[in-house]
Amino acid sequence: MQRKVTKAIFPVAGLGTRFLPATKSIPKEIMTLVDRPLIQYAIDEAREAGITEFIFVTSRGKGALEDYFDHAPQLEFELLKKGKTELLEILKNTNMDSGAIAYIRQHKALGLGHAVWCARRLIGNEPFAVILPDDVISAKESCLKQMVQAYNEVGGSMVAAMEVPRDKTSSYGILEVGQQHENLLAINGMVEKPPQGDAPSNLAVIGRYILTPSIFAHIEKQKIGVGREIQLTDAIANEIALGQAVNGFQFEGKRFDCGTKAGFLQATISFALARNDLRDELADYLQELVSVSNAAQ
Repeated sequence: MQRKVTKAIFPVAGLGTRFLPATKSIPKEIMTLVDRPLIQYAIDEAREAGITEFIFVTSRGKGALEDYFDHAPQLEFELLKKGKTELLEILKNTNMDSGAIAYIRQHKALGLGHAVWCARRLIGNEPFAVILPDDVISAKESCLKQMVQAYNEVGGSMVAAMEVPRDKTSSYGILEVGQQHENLLAINGMVEKPPQGDAPSNLAVIGRYILTPSIFAHIEKQKIGVGREIQLTDAIANEIALGQAVNGFQFEGKRFDCGTKAGFLQATISFALARNDLRDELADYLQELVSVSNAAQ
């Protein structure tokens, strides 16, 4: 029987320079899709998947993340006094129980592999998940929950996979795949951001992982890779080369790259259109914009 996945690492040490000047004073992970921060979507997904211990790998200037998950007694009291029970319930979903959340500093920006390695002592000898908050996935059943269910059947390590256009493969970690069984793909190899035309497939690794603690030994030996960073993809590729089981999982859902401005805007519109209280007004506005644009042409 597989050990349950109850711990998750959230690498949130990045500076968010693509979103300057907004990220000059607030962490990118606090920026909101409609009315929920990016990090809240990641936390909600983890909770749905059964995660009970949350490990944040942070850097200087990320204090607002810690404050966000803390209790706000005065605000809660004011909402209670005014009978705003719905808002109070929403606020409670942002709170973390004492001991459920931990923060580790990544003092040097050495990449995703290094960020995961920084949390090794809190993981111990257990399987764990890694969630990149930049990748927001809209799904009937959360992406990580789908992966945990598959992991419970097959074990090993697992990465979320998604088809991307061939001309975009140089922007992703790309899988070399073997046999496929339903949503599961046997992985024969993995390469980080291959040069245009050299990608072994168009299946890209997306920001959801389930890993075994053996990955830490590979990261520790890992040399600086693409982008002068210690790449998690390279460490997983080493596990594959040594014959350890690593599967790709083609999740059901739509992924938004909220690490880019265009992706962030697309996600905002998509999530707003999915809400009953916003759909009609926003749809009318978008239709009006299209009509004006067509008339101008």
